Amino acid sequence: MLKIYDAENQILGRICSSIAKDLLNGYRVYVVNAEKAVVSGSKKFIIDKYLNRRRRGDPKKGPFFPRYADRIFRRTVRGMLPIKKNKGRMALKRLKVFISVPKELEKKANVFIKIKEADVKRLKCEYITLKELSLYLGAKK
Repeated sequence: MLKIYDAENQILGRICSSIAKDLLNGYRVYVVNAEKAVVSGSKKFIIDKYLNRRRRGDPKKGPFFPRYADRIFRRTVRGMLPIKKNKGRMALKRLKVFISVPKELEKKANVFIKIKEADVKRLKCEYITLKELSLYLGAKK
């Protein structure tokens, strides 16, 4: 029971909510092209929001917030799971997020799932990709 999602031009919150549902239903989920997912809203507001999350807390004790695109995606899915319960922790272990498409999944490119409700064409406002956001947060290229 494996599902492979393509996050290219997909709205982050919408695709993550359907991934969280699949994980709780027992599917193993792979996500490719995580850096091409988009966050809706003005660039300045989104960057400030994520920078505040990075700066919050103590560097030794946390809370820790990621700066790379695949880890931001994983953290977003984690926020939609009951992580303090065993079923939520087990569900998160079944998730793998990749930047671009790995070689072993290139053969299955025709099986990638795109969610119609999460398409970026539905947006009427500004948006920023996770790749741009991660560069603002200090990720290396």
